[in-house]
Amino acid sequence: MRCGDFKTTYTADMTIFESRSARVMLGIFLCVLFSLPLYTPGYLLDIINRIGIAVIGAIGLNILTGFTGQISLGNAAFMAIGAFSCGYLGTKFNMPFYFSIPLAGLITATFGMFVGIPSLRIKGLYLAMATLAAHFIVEFLVVKWESVTGGVAGLTVPTPKLGSFAIDSDARLFVLIFVIAIMAVLFAKNLFRTKVGKAFVAIRDQAISAEVMGVNIVKYKLLSFGISSFYVGVAGALIAFHAKIISPETFPVTVAIDYLGMIIIGGLGSILGSIYGAIFITLLPEILRMVTTSLSGSFPELVNKLAAMKELVFGMLVIIFLIFEPNGMASRWHNIKNYWKLYPFSH
Repeated sequence: MRCGDFKTTYTADMTIFESRSARVMLGIFLCVLFSLPLYTPGYLLDIINRIGIAVIGAIGLNILTGFTGQISLGNAAFMAIGAFSCGYLGTKFNMPFYFSIPLAGLITATFGMFVGIPSLRIKGLYLAMATLAAHFIVEFLVVKWESVTGGVAGLTVPTPKLGSFAIDSDARLFVLIFVIAIMAVLFAKNLFRTKVGKAFVAIRDQAISAEVMGVNIVKYKLLSFGISSFYVGVAGALIAFHAKIISPETFPVTVAIDYLGMIIIGGLGSILGSIYGAIFITLLPEILRMVTTSLSGSFPELVNKLAAMKELVFGMLVIIFLIFEPNGMASRWHNIKNYWKLYPFSH
């Protein structure tokens, strides 16, 4: 009976798919995933689309906070920049989505690297406050720069098209979102097999030791902010196509808190944790809505208290995970997987 993992080379240790069965399971999962639009109702497909967007944004934040150790509360601002950049490029220049989405990401990355400059001198709560200040600066610009953003009235985003083929339904948007999400996951997974990704982790674990070993702290901190912001900017661009109309109210500061909750609950420093956290936090309000709706006949006041309940449950879950599972859902999954991998000799 096979028990445990036996790896004899560094290449085998760094491989993404440990076995042929893992590759087969991934192929089956992708087939099932891309067949969802064929039989999934519109409402559920809309939720799944939002999960896909959240996965991209959560991975971006985890690259910065989980892997590099730089706390950021600016996710909502970066998303807003990506969304309004994409909307402006499509509206004013009639730019196709396959150009406007990466350009929006690059614009956001440039802004993110600028915001990341204070990280060269400050860290921890001070850096968190600096990124929070960036959020309010962006919010002010979005409201006042009406020629670009439409101000408080917002901006109508044109429907993405591939030639004459319009991506004008949840099913078509699903394909776009999840193709980008899979690319984002693969890039991030491979990033931490490279020198750049290992430099990020070294800065997180011990910045002074990393610098002594020759890691360019300035370069890699700014690069981490840039890559993270690119991810979040792409997620913002997809939100723009998903929502069709965007305004300053689309990106409140609570969005940044939600994304921070995703990577804490899912698992800091884990790509899989970003996915789990994005699924969990996106589904949480929908589950609460279903529960309150089912109980509305007996307890009608519950419907009016849904928003407050979401915040209450969200806060309680973060506290529970911090106390009982500080490494997040991904850590629990790895423990379960390792138990059966070593069975019957696990202990």
